[in-house]
Amino acid sequence: MKLFSHKKRPVHLGPYPLERLPRVADPASTPLGSSGQRRAENRQPGPHSASHAFSLYLDLFDAERTGDVSPQAPIPDDPTERSRNLKSGLYFLDADMAGCGVIPDEAWTEEQQPHRFAVVSLVAHTRTHGSVQPGDEWIDGTRQANADLRASELGVITASYIRRLGFDAIAHTPTTTDLDLERVALQCGLIERRGGELRAPFLKSGFALSVVSTDMELTPDAPLARRGPLARLRSTSGLGWVLGWGGTRAGFGRLNGDHRPLHMGRYPMERIKRVEEATTLILPDEIERVPVRAGGFPRAANGDMGPKFEADVKVFAFKTPQAQSYVQQIAAMVPYQDGESADTPAPKTSDPDHNAKALKALAHHLGGDMVGVCEVPSYAWYSHRGDGSVIEPDHKNAVVILLDQGYETMEGASGDDWVSGAQSMRAYMRGAQIAGIMAEHIRSLGYGARSHTNRLSDVLHIPLVLAAGLGEMSRIGELVLNPFVGPRFKSVVMTTDMPLTADKKIDFGLQDFCTKCTKCARECPCGAIPFGDKIMFNGYEIWKPDVEKCTKYRLGNVKGAACGRCMKTCPYNMEGVLSERLFLWSAIKLPFTRRTIAKLDDVARNGSINTVKKW
Repeated sequence: MKLFSHKKRPVHLGPYPLERLPRVADPASTPLGSSGQRRAENRQPGPHSASHAFSLYLDLFDAERTGDVSPQAPIPDDPTERSRNLKSGLYFLDADMAGCGVIPDEAWTEEQQPHRFAVVSLVAHTRTHGSVQPGDEWIDGTRQANADLRASELGVITASYIRRLGFDAIAHTPTTTDLDLERVALQCGLIERRGGELRAPFLKSGFALSVVSTDMELTPDAPLARRGPLARLRSTSGLGWVLGWGGTRAGFGRLNGDHRPLHMGRYPMERIKRVEEATTLILPDEIERVPVRAGGFPRAANGDMGPKFEADVKVFAFKTPQAQSYVQQIAAMVPYQDGESADTPAPKTSDPDHNAKALKALAHHLGGDMVGVCEVPSYAWYSHRGDGSVIEPDHKNAVVILLDQGYETMEGASGDDWVSGAQSMRAYMRGAQIAGIMAEHIRSLGYGARSHTNRLSDVLHIPLVLAAGLGEMSRIGELVLNPFVGPRFKSVVMTTDMPLTADKKIDFGLQDFCTKCTKCARECPCGAIPFGDKIMFNGYEIWKPDVEKCTKYRLGNVKGAACGRCMKTCPYNMEGVLSERLFLWSAIKLPFTRRTIAKLDDVARNGSINTVKKW
């Protein structure tokens, strides 16, 4: 649990206080060579390790290292502002550390490119737990591969983004590079040499690196100055760093949730009341299965909303260079969502309780924020795909993964400006990667498994998010709201016939809260969210939104890309600091406080744009 807010910390500084470390005076001065070993992963893979599932996705990213350069876009002339924007983009993509620098000539291991500047990403290994935990047999031996994959993603996406701005850029990944990655990271001040070991400040674990070389002029970060043991201790062990003062990630791991077993994740969902039935009335016998074609965006794409919106669909996800880069990777992963499974189930995979916990641990390890398991009700399957082919329900179970779209990014946005579409596509891209790797691994264990992404899905996600105990239906309408991140997430689903124990549904008082709070309806820029009571619609008792209004606004938004205004302004869109957790506890445990809490959200000006975080 965070003690201090990061609302006043600029995005480009990232989660670690790198700006507090002493550096050499000249950013172009060359530190000594990169000889030295990184801290290696301390657990070896077992016979059922998921390590094999990473190579395919590493290859997908490596195939996009280079590309065509677009005509130059209007961007800031100031190289410092450019550097800050690129680092902010990397932190948006969940880099642990990011830096810019000058590439020394000696760092080139292959033919030298006319690229003087570098953008470096560092991704730390995921945490380990001292005792034996569910999922260890799948995760051990994959921490370096997982970090390598994430670093590759960050490098390839950033290089693609820079090329779309009109500058040449090449991604150098852990598996395919023309540069000495460690040498460049030393130059940018992201790592340092301690004895014979290469270490990242503030990190106890190993890490992965990627570099983007470019001809875009940037302001470089300077290499870290040499520090003795006492100086290092003072700069990385102060009380402010330990507690997370100033909005940084706390040095005391318990405040970050590092003490929690991996399968439980960082959010204490186990503290939320569990119930047998959803808090929304559902009449399964009255629910008609619907085709993919019935969705708002497919309807627009097929001309149901007129020629203007039919045309808008084609450019909806491509309005910003960042989102264009994400969409390209989402499309590349579609062919690998399904595949053949091994002939016989692997040993020790018949226990549904163990399997469910192990899958949750794997999903969190890969970058999922919250995970739930449920049986797939028949009505959660679409009836027909977009091409008209019939969908026959096959897999019994679903693993549902939530991807936080990012409180920090939401803080600096209006909700319906130019970063909104990128928020969605970034979460969809990461989700496709996570569910794809999980499905590939489950198939190798002898069970059918398929990932269902925003690009290609045979199931409706909202009923499954609800059934998996990850939230309740909200006033926003066809959207489930989570107690810890509110509506600020995207989902990805993996269905499987592996035996799994389902989670119960949850009740945190949202139906009553949404009755007393109408903020999303008031703030909706197109009036698509109702102020009134719930109605019955296709077997569900819900606040029914006007889907066509919502779709048309998101597609036709001429001053932004898509819309997430309801997510931005919801009182449950919280950062997660201690004071907010107290309000959350009150909203759950003390129903008479809910109306007051909804009003206090306005008093606190939550939902306004934080200029420190402005994109």
